[in-house]
Amino acid sequence: MLLFRIRISELVKKILFRSWFDTMRNDPYLIMFLAAGIAVFTSCKTATHCDKPSAGNANLSRVIAVGSSFTAGYMDGGLYREGQLHSYPAIIAGQMQKVGGGRFLQPLFTPEQANGSGYLKLTGNNEDGTPQLERVKMNLAVRGYVSASCFGELRLFTKFGGEINNYGIPGIKLKEITYRPYGNVNGFFERILPGKAPDNTISYLDFITSKPFTFFTNWLGTNDVLPYAKSGGAIDQLTDQGVFEQLYKLSVSKLTAKGQQGAVATIPDFTTFPFFNTITVGKILAQAQKVDQKAKALYIAVKDTGANYNARPATAKDLIVLDFNTQEIGKPVYTEHGTLPYGLTEYTPIEHEYILDENEVVNCQNYIKSYNNSIRAVAKDKGLAVFDAYSFFNKIMIKRVVVGGLTLNLKLTKGGLFSLDGVNFNNRGYAVVANEFIKAINREYEACIPTVNITNY
Repeated sequence: MLLFRIRISELVKKILFRSWFDTMRNDPYLIMFLAAGIAVFTSCKTATHCDKPSAGNANLSRVIAVGSSFTAGYMDGGLYREGQLHSYPAIIAGQMQKVGGGRFLQPLFTPEQANGSGYLKLTGNNEDGTPQLERVKMNLAVRGYVSASCFGELRLFTKFGGEINNYGIPGIKLKEITYRPYGNVNGFFERILPGKAPDNTISYLDFITSKPFTFFTNWLGTNDVLPYAKSGGAIDQLTDQGVFEQLYKLSVSKLTAKGQQGAVATIPDFTTFPFFNTITVGKILAQAQKVDQKAKALYIAVKDTGANYNARPATAKDLIVLDFNTQEIGKPVYTEHGTLPYGLTEYTPIEHEYILDENEVVNCQNYIKSYNNSIRAVAKDKGLAVFDAYSFFNKIMIKRVVVGGLTLNLKLTKGGLFSLDGVNFNNRGYAVVANEFIKAINREYEACIPTVNITNY
């Protein structure tokens, strides 16, 4: 009986194959389609699969990491030891060491001062689902404060005097990398410099290239957008697109001046991140209507073509920042028009610093696209690997992505990627980023650096 079944199965396969072959022979367009499919499949397989770990054409003798908060391992609104240990450069370096890469040293906070700058921890949730957060203030690495001239008071951290491979500096912008006094206005940079504020005179770009290296990762440029976006366009300014292009060319030219290799990342569309999408107009209005059925709209202050702010009803295209206290909605506000509920009338709108309005969203997105065009052009000119973070996170926004058996999305506490600040990643998010960098490096340098299992994070 078993033999009979096997022969029937073989017969069916032959009939099906013969029918398929005849169809293919008589339809040249199907042949072309199949050939193209095989080519795509083969190229994809070559790009993502390798049999034996290898550095390929990449020289990994001394690797450095260049960038800002992401690079440093900033997490939960602060820089602390756990985040540093799980920074994406540290994860990449660990995998590079499996193919002969050199050691990778970070300016870690000590176990006794493991909480570094302090960070946010979750204490509960509000009725509307937003998190209740509290800042950790114990076991910090703060050594004091110093006047930073017109920049105000600078918080100083415990100095780190050892060798460094990870030069990630939270808060640094691309437009600040040549600013010589920058070590006097950023405590994270001051911490790793040999001098003390207010007497530092070396620029970030000069500092990171002062010692020999063979390979680098570069994720500069994120903070040329974020402070503007996080403040609802009220405090900071977007870096001029021409200035960005000029400085990006300069930075990469200096990083590759002696033939060094590297990988760069584009800038994500931060308007899709949970910092701007956890609190929504619809959720706040629905919550307000439970208390006041007369509430018909949520009002926000929006900047006009000049420098004035006018109130208008909010729409779903207006983004509310995660820092906004939703518990204030509906509370009485004393105005010249009488006592009115906050956020629910044109006379008591939500202040502009809590809103990235529709026009500001478009403005951010246009600048990000321009910045990324510059990044891609420079990378192509220098033959560098590119992790297209912009496309990667947009893909996750449009459709949930399964990585390593885990479903990822852009939700704050349930998406699997983000820490409690809604912008920076958690341990698993940094592991995902590290893998994407590794894939890009493998493609560009014909390497086989193993990726990590993100379920371990």
